[in-house]
Amino acid sequence: WFPEAQFGCAKGVIRTRVGYTGGTKKSPTYHSLGDHTETIQIEFDPKQTSYETLLTIFWNSHNSTACTSRQYMSAIFYHGDDQKRLAEKTKEEHQKKVTRQIQTRIKFAETFYDAEDYHQKYMLRHHQGLLKSLNLSSKEMITSHAAARLNGYLGGFGMLKNLELEIEELGLNEEQKEYVRKKVRMGGHN
Repeated sequence: WFPEAQFGCAKGVIRTRVGYTGGTKKSPTYHSLGDHTETIQIEFDPKQTSYETLLTIFWNSHNSTACTSRQYMSAIFYHGDDQKRLAEKTKEEHQKKVTRQIQTRIKFAETFYDAEDYHQKYMLRHHQGLLKSLNLSSKEMITSHAAARLNGYLGGFGMLKNLELEIEELGLNEEQKEYVRKKVRMGGHN
């Protein structure tokens, strides 16, 4: 679930949720997915970042030409006509940069089902001491702005200078701040 971490570190992203969408099965799970696709849902502040910026991250962060199963397919699930037009426009632009045919599907966003707890904030979960000290409930792991940001930084997708600009807003104590700073200096994954 590295894409959740990658998007979680983008400027203006408020929350990320890992889950399933695009299919017909009611209440899918990882082991009973039906015809859904594993996805992330991103809540962002359009005053701080644009949908187009998020699409740029999307196109640059994976192989959009790979043929995969429906579970892992490359897809953009849009929430309105403006998002659909922009997704199609950026797909056309990206196609000019790659030699193989893009396989990414652009589909209307239907019901989004949250993935199981152990999928949420996957990179943050690798830092058990920090995670325990945050004392977040399962719901808070999904809805917490701080958890989304920390997941991105600890996934290795943020720079220390950006962390410093927002660290006071994350509600961390001094020990937590130093731990996160150290991990970001090391590249996050360690």
